[in-house]
Amino acid sequence: MSGKTILIVEDEKPIRDMVAFGLRRAGFEVVEAEDCAAARARIADRRPDLVLADWMLPDTSGLELTRQLKRDPETRDLPIILLTARAEETDKVTGLEGGADDYVTKPFSPRELAARINAVLRRGSVGGAEEVIEADGLRMDVAGHRVMVGERGIALGPTEYRLLNFFMTHPDRVYSRSQLLDRVWGGNVYVEERTVDVHIRRLRKALEETGHDRLVQTVRGAGYRFSTKPD
Repeated sequence: MSGKTILIVEDEKPIRDMVAFGLRRAGFEVVEAEDCAAARARIADRRPDLVLADWMLPDTSGLELTRQLKRDPETRDLPIILLTARAEETDKVTGLEGGADDYVTKPFSPRELAARINAVLRRGSVGGAEEVIEADGLRMDVAGHRVMVGERGIALGPTEYRLLNFFMTHPDRVYSRSQLLDRVWGGNVYVEERTVDVHIRRLRKALEETGHDRLVQTVRGAGYRFSTKPD
């Protein structure tokens, strides 16, 4: 993933310098911002490939910045990783449900951070022989990277898009959380199984208004299935 641009949003310069140094050594281009206002300006000036945001920032939290970016149609598909000293599971879930694509707890090694970034960036690259996939009126235009119901667009984050792509190309079969991690997240060992549940909830919420959330079915004790048949 060398050559990709990472925006680091961190108010403490020594930490920002350390992270930037490690990412440059890993082959990334780096842009820096000391707070959320500066981050928005950097994104408007030159859109990065991924945002790395500290949870605690002086003007507003990294979590709130994540929510703002995910609400904006121009930036909702921009991958975001939160950096934080909060290690509790509830904090991780809050970060993921707020729209973050991953969550890295301090302290972390430069190798771990680079691996997490590469894993998130890989999720945005969905391949497939079929250019348009359809299920019960839900259409995925792979070439155009769009999901539609009729003329209405469905807004999905990069991980939810990849998850839906996998489901729509592998219907009517039950997949466990670990299988979904291997197939959708690319076997990234750093991602916890609980993460799958968070992204499933996010995907269902996006499909709820058109009634297509019913296609993503929970199979108790086994995992998840995508099917147009009744659960």
